[in-house]
Amino acid sequence: MTTRRAYSGAPWEKQVAYCRAKRVGNVIAVSGTVASDENGRPVAPGDVHAQTVYALRKIEKALVELGSGLRDVLRTRCFLLDMGRFDDFARGHREVFEGIDPAASAVEVSRLVAPGYVVEIEVDAIVDD
Repeated sequence: MTTRRAYSGAPWEKQVAYCRAKRVGNVIAVSGTVASDENGRPVAPGDVHAQTVYALRKIEKALVELGSGLRDVLRTRCFLLDMGRFDDFARGHREVFEGIDPAASAVEVSRLVAPGYVVEIEVDAIVDD
């Protein structure tokens, strides 16, 4: 079975020894993704909606690199610093996934990788070759 990896260049990839996304056969797992720029700084600090959309577009780029796309996403998992901001997350998720409607979870966490990040998202996808 063929294995392929996609990297986003986030500083934590080398530090932790992980990839943004890994495809084995027709299954793709995407690591937890925050809205970080190429230097590892938060994009739109504190803005749940903007960070949700940014992280999902970053995820989409990794999926495309591995021969997939958002249409193949089976499940999303969202980690929010404040569940009281769920509606902001939901709006961004809906903008990206409406009509695809993957299974989804959202949980509140006490902390993310660095200050300024308010949402982290991971996805699983199955490519229908």
